[in-house]
Amino acid sequence: MRVINFRSVGLARAAAALPAAALAGFSDETLEKAAKSEGYCSRILRAQGTRREGYNEFSLRVEGDPEFYKPGNSYRVTLSAATPAYFRGFTLIALKEGKEGDKEEDHAGTFQIIDEEETQFMSNCPVAVTESTPRRRTRIQVFWTAPPTGTGCVILKASIVQKRIIYFQDEGSLTKKICEQDSASEGVTDKPILDCCACGTAKYRLTFYGNWSEKTHPKDFPRRTNHWSAIIGSSHSKNYILWEYGGYASEGVKQVAELGSPVKMEEEIRQQSDEVLTVIKAKAQWPAWQPLNVRAAPSAEFSVDRHRHLMSFLTMLGPSPDWNVGLSAEDLCTKDCGWVQKVVQDLIPWDAGTDSGVTYESPNKPTVPQEKIRPLTSLDHPQSPFYDPEGGSIKLVARVVIERIARKGEQCNIVPDNIDDIVADLAPEEKEEDDTPETCIYSNWSPWSACSSSTCEKGKRMRQRMLKAQLDLSVPCPDTQDFQPCMGPGCSDEDGSTCMMSDWITWSPCSVSCGMGTRSRERYVKQFPEDGSMCKVPTEETEKCIVNEECSPSSCLVTEWGEWDECSASCGTGMKRRHRMIKMTPADGSMCKAETTEAEKCMMPECHTIPCLLSPWSEWSDCSVTCGKGMRTRQRMLKSAAELGDCNEELEQAEKCMLPECPIDCELTEWSQWSECNTSCGKGHMIRTRMIKIEPQFGGTACPETVQRTKCRVRKCLRGPGMEKRRWKEAREKRRSEQAKKNVDSEQYPACRLKPWTAWTECSTLCGGGIQERYMMVKKRSKSTQFTSCKDKKELRACNVHPC
Repeated sequence: MRVINFRSVGLARAAAALPAAALAGFSDETLEKAAKSEGYCSRILRAQGTRREGYNEFSLRVEGDPEFYKPGNSYRVTLSAATPAYFRGFTLIALKEGKEGDKEEDHAGTFQIIDEEETQFMSNCPVAVTESTPRRRTRIQVFWTAPPTGTGCVILKASIVQKRIIYFQDEGSLTKKICEQDSASEGVTDKPILDCCACGTAKYRLTFYGNWSEKTHPKDFPRRTNHWSAIIGSSHSKNYILWEYGGYASEGVKQVAELGSPVKMEEEIRQQSDEVLTVIKAKAQWPAWQPLNVRAAPSAEFSVDRHRHLMSFLTMLGPSPDWNVGLSAEDLCTKDCGWVQKVVQDLIPWDAGTDSGVTYESPNKPTVPQEKIRPLTSLDHPQSPFYDPEGGSIKLVARVVIERIARKGEQCNIVPDNIDDIVADLAPEEKEEDDTPETCIYSNWSPWSACSSSTCEKGKRMRQRMLKAQLDLSVPCPDTQDFQPCMGPGCSDEDGSTCMMSDWITWSPCSVSCGMGTRSRERYVKQFPEDGSMCKVPTEETEKCIVNEECSPSSCLVTEWGEWDECSASCGTGMKRRHRMIKMTPADGSMCKAETTEAEKCMMPECHTIPCLLSPWSEWSDCSVTCGKGMRTRQRMLKSAAELGDCNEELEQAEKCMLPECPIDCELTEWSQWSECNTSCGKGHMIRTRMIKIEPQFGGTACPETVQRTKCRVRKCLRGPGMEKRRWKEAREKRRSEQAKKNVDSEQYPACRLKPWTAWTECSTLCGGGIQERYMMVKKRSKSTQFTSCKDKKELRACNVHPC
């Protein structure tokens, strides 16, 4: 994507007219003035056209829909048409609030072109953007860089061109007002928190609906490890903030964001006891999404009052570097001194600013220094699972619903509403909280034991559970035993009696041996009330029983069914069985058809899959090679105990790595034959050469010499001019004889014809002895195999033999 950055130019330098598509809506008077640049930007705002207020088929949007801009930051601005609408041309401009655009200083910020084929700067008003060519389109995008500090509010305005200009709007879908962010509250939640005037208290239920799955967010979705961590939060006053955009994550928020552990966060909340009314907790969800008919959405109940009327919570989207969703300081008090009926909020993930990873399973990379909490965007990083090159909004990952379920105490403004809650006593305030940390894995609780007291005096009863795994040794696990006060049989508070009763005696046999009858059981009074009053507790109970439903000579007599065996499963769905015996076979001697074993399904508490607890990925190893292409690896450890179940997560990853290219040494051909001596008499020299096959690269060994020279000696030269002339004559005769021989060869083998010798090549060196070459190429070669000598010829000779 090519981005053109526009630098302000004076309006006095502007020179051309509006695009053709925009001219149709202008008056003649306007067109006469179009050639002049001064004040032209204000004229396009006053262009004569059909005014269409509230024309909602078209919209102007700033990414993220911010109410405030940060000076110097860039924002993506989109102008779009809803199907089936379209536009042929447009004009986009940014003005300081209250300015008319007559002067250059009336305009705020600068636009940047993203696509030159779609958009360009307006020639007569270079601070405005318009279409490059008039044609049908449904969407354009540009970047807008916010003006410097002190500019104040900015109005972004757009006009649309179809057949006529749709006027610039002072309000509506083609106008966007965005104001400068106060540096003192930069990035901080800008929603003011007002004092609450409501009376009494209200009770709410928070329900969390995760919508993060492979179907909705397919890019790099972590199939095996996806989950939501335990929800942690509180109802609190405005004097305590759990987390907020633009603030820094506390250690508790950091541990939720990076590890999914709520322990530290809960500790921080409880330290603010005067500012907190209720701690909000709900279980983790493994996997992150399941249909609601398979698993109910997690929920938690909490209360608010006039002082602590805000609620905040967070939960980690896992695995992730430090990504969460949640609400911050949601005010449940209304302006008319009542309590909010219902809040439904869709959630996108936010970054805690403590880890710089960009993918779900990025290795730990602490952010130093720590950054502020901010919402994730679709333009954060190309490797992000939420990345969208067009800058679209992030698809929602969750929804939270907060519903009022009761009100307590005198309400100062009871407004009729559609919530049929009862102003009821909320005590005890909350359900018994489960303080079990997420890192402690227990078996289910055993049944309660018998009471330690057999009288109506107070005693204790006990239940137990087994600690199966402690995933984090730094987090203590609660006791494995639980005690509860109790009294002997028949002495419960509900009975309203102080009688001490025995246990029930076993049921009597059924009153009939065939068909429907009755059976009974009894208990007795072990101790009467001290005041001599009668015991009002029943001492006998009866129930119907059926034995041998068919009472005929062919039916057999069987005993009553025994007690059910234990369920075959310790969690989830299993089977249980019970048995009976045959007491008497049929009187007619036939086989007994009565069933002696009966089975049915049994349901135990929901099975909780214990997730693999893994350490973070290690750093990548060194590349397996010192140069060129190789491989590198990284590992992680299994932290949860092996006996908790198989863990199929990969513990090692490998990827390719590239280091600087390996050095390539010089490679040469073999030496050629020695040339002839470069003199016909006396001392001279011969040379031989070799060629470079591969040049050295990337620091390889340099090439050695490619020419060698050696001395040679021919017969002694004879002195005198006559001898010199005689020598030249001999050489000429030799050449003539060689040429004659070649001619004879051509005549003898007419099918082998050679081209004349080429010219000698340039000398390979300028001094010190080089070589020259020439070639005789075959012009025509016979197809017969007898002319094997018919091939190209090459000659070498020495040159530039003088010393350097």
